Amino acid sequence: MNKSFYSSARRLIHGLALTLSLLLPASFALAQTALPKNVQITGKTIDGQPFDLAKQKGKVVLVMFWATDCAVCRDKMPELRENAKGWQGKPFTTVLVSADRRMSDVDSYNAIINASVPMKERLTQLWANDPGYRDSLGTPEMMRNRTSTTLPLTLVIDKKGDVVKRYQGRIPAEVWDDIAELL
Repeated sequence: MNKSFYSSARRLIHGLALTLSLLLPASFALAQTALPKNVQITGKTIDGQPFDLAKQKGKVVLVMFWATDCAVCRDKMPELRENAKGWQGKPFTTVLVSADRRMSDVDSYNAIINASVPMKERLTQLWANDPGYRDSLGTPEMMRNRTSTTLPLTLVIDKKGDVVKRYQGRIPAEVWDDIAELL
């Protein structure tokens, strides 16, 4: 093959990459607008406690769908814990929903958290692949087809239980201003 062929192929690949980078954010925006205003999540926490998002009405809730193989997700955890700690005593809670395919991955991550994070700073967490887990988002199906660009998916839910903000991917700093306004 000649140099001209490789040069053309390289330009084609770069063009396709640029096109995808322009189209993907639009598809994520569509996915975000398709979420219902009122989200339902039930199941048991990683600790085995029953959980029902509807019982959180009266609180502002940040729900983050994440996975242990998502570097952006893991990097956000200290910030989530720090803000939750700063708002103790206020009507606010953070709920994590692990989209990991294997419970052993969740368990490995939690072993590290249990050894390094005080009990009062740990966040409520559910596993989307638990047989008792249910939500109105179709999360197990959605997460089975996930890619590294679909996580984290973060929802901010107001005191009435309505989703007021949705973030796909990296959570921007202004999420904390949004939450503060709702408190």
